[in-house]
Amino acid sequence: MSLDASRNDFVELNRRHLWNPFTQMKGYLESGPLVIERAEGVRLFDLDGNAYLDGNSSLWVNIHGHNRPELNDAITGQLGRIAHSTLLGMDNVIAIELAARLTAIAPPGLAKVFYSDSGATAVEIGLKIAYAYWRRVGKPSKRGFLTFRNAYHGDTIGAMSVGGIDLFHDEFGPLLFPVERAPYPNAYRFDGTEHECSTRCLAAVADILDRKAEEIACLVVEPLIQGAGGMVTMPAGFLAGVERLCREHDVLLLADEVATGFGRTGRMFACQHESVAPDLLAIGKGLTGGYLPVAATLTTDRIYDAFLGEYSELKTFFHGHSFTGNQLGCAVALASLDLFERDRLIERVQISAAEVADQLKPVAELDHVGDVRQRGLMVGIEIVEDRDTARAYPWELGTGARVCRRVRELGMITRPLGDVVVLMPPLVTGLEDLSMMTGILSRAIREVTQR
Repeated sequence: MSLDASRNDFVELNRRHLWNPFTQMKGYLESGPLVIERAEGVRLFDLDGNAYLDGNSSLWVNIHGHNRPELNDAITGQLGRIAHSTLLGMDNVIAIELAARLTAIAPPGLAKVFYSDSGATAVEIGLKIAYAYWRRVGKPSKRGFLTFRNAYHGDTIGAMSVGGIDLFHDEFGPLLFPVERAPYPNAYRFDGTEHECSTRCLAAVADILDRKAEEIACLVVEPLIQGAGGMVTMPAGFLAGVERLCREHDVLLLADEVATGFGRTGRMFACQHESVAPDLLAIGKGLTGGYLPVAATLTTDRIYDAFLGEYSELKTFFHGHSFTGNQLGCAVALASLDLFERDRLIERVQISAAEVADQLKPVAELDHVGDVRQRGLMVGIEIVEDRDTARAYPWELGTGARVCRRVRELGMITRPLGDVVVLMPPLVTGLEDLSMMTGILSRAIREVTQR
């Protein structure tokens, strides 16, 4: 079907053939789907030519804006040479170059790169490496995992197992393996100061490790902020405390930076805010600037070396993907890293984040805003029925979703996390557009909650 077909034609094809992710299709199709036809900069355009600010970076992946000539050229230039060849038992120039660039910008000690195709698989690979590592060094009892309540690490079986969002994961409980879970230091939900919450939760982690370190292969954490769990931020020093406990108990640390990586928090990686050096680092989303699905798991020489041996020793890491390290994805990832350097993008994010923080101050004072949480250009605005008691709206009202529908009517796209409305714009978003975004959010929240 050509783009000259009507919007209704595409909606009908959607109804017949397409199943959208994390979407209740009945209500979605009844409400009139939004069909995007093109994009430019930080704006998306539908089939009717209407423009929408991309307030969630097309699900947190877009870094440099849409239709960037530098990224487009990287793909078309690579396409003239080769689109993909396997990494199973052979290499390619672009994947090697990108691996070297990634280890150069990653937290210290991360020297090896294992490619995959999504954040969930990057986490899954990290779990498998951690499990297999202890078998190869003679400690097979270390086979369990420690994670945090309310965590989200993806939707494959292993990633769901270390996740902790009941709405997403409970139905699949019989498929998942058991893990240890520690409380997350959410000061908004706990009595006491951030420091007291941090102290109590670190004590809970220490207690689990004191009792079960000999059974735990790895601790899994989203550094600084839980994304899909509601943009819940960590108190300062908590992440460093987690790393210290892992070192004391000889437990590997897996940092899931799929959402927080590539400048989103104001550093290239969130771990760098507290000089944390994990044993395993999962990255995805922004790796290619939002263009192609490439992810990676980084690890240390110590872990990599445990898998070296003769063929007969069966030390090989038996895992892989057909499109691992594909040249098109790696080429655009390299171009994205070039733009980070050329545009001094990390510094720009720090300036933009400070501006957004100022713009959000009046939003935080709205009658039905319980909390505004921010790390860099990751923002969550929690909508509540009663501000004084932080009482939530009944979930079946879908208040967050109604706010986001009003946001769309006002010219911006974002998605809620329950009743937490998310703002996560492309990192290059200008100050004027950021002001428009926060203004739209403020107006939508006021109008929906006053009804």
